[in-house]
Amino acid sequence: MDVLIRHALEGDLAPAGDLCVEVFVGDGYSLADGPYAGLLRDTRRRSTEAELLVAVDAGDGRVLGCVTFAAGGTEWADIARPDEGEIRMLAVGRAARGRGVGAALVEAAAERSRALGLAGMAFSTRPEMTAAHRLYERLGFRRDPGRDWEPLPGMALMVYALTF
Repeated sequence: MDVLIRHALEGDLAPAGDLCVEVFVGDGYSLADGPYAGLLRDTRRRSTEAELLVAVDAGDGRVLGCVTFAAGGTEWADIARPDEGEIRMLAVGRAARGRGVGAALVEAAAERSRALGLAGMAFSTRPEMTAAHRLYERLGFRRDPGRDWEPLPGMALMVYALTF
């Protein structure tokens, strides 16, 4: 399957939001009726206030995955320092998993960080997202436990970082 990574187009927004909710709720990381599901679905806001990158099937344009990219110090950056980029809400549909879609999205975000002259990237992940951890480590990211945090009591997040 040929995959194209690009900034989301108007026609990508609704499918990308549906995919995010499907992945995060379906994999047990978010409640279907919780406030985070609303953020996951609101791709228009993310594409306006940050950058929404999508992976699409080069043949039929179907959205296979997406990720939100933000520069440190902006509204969508939770953990990145001002000289770092950050990814949020990385989601790859089940049918596209194992085909390099997640890696391509993370690499595109890293390229975006470099293009902005940033020194690296940092982002949060949940401890149980072990498949994602393997992907991040394969791409050169390392755990930065000194930056781990809890956005809500009892919701521990781990931080991964990469310096260019």
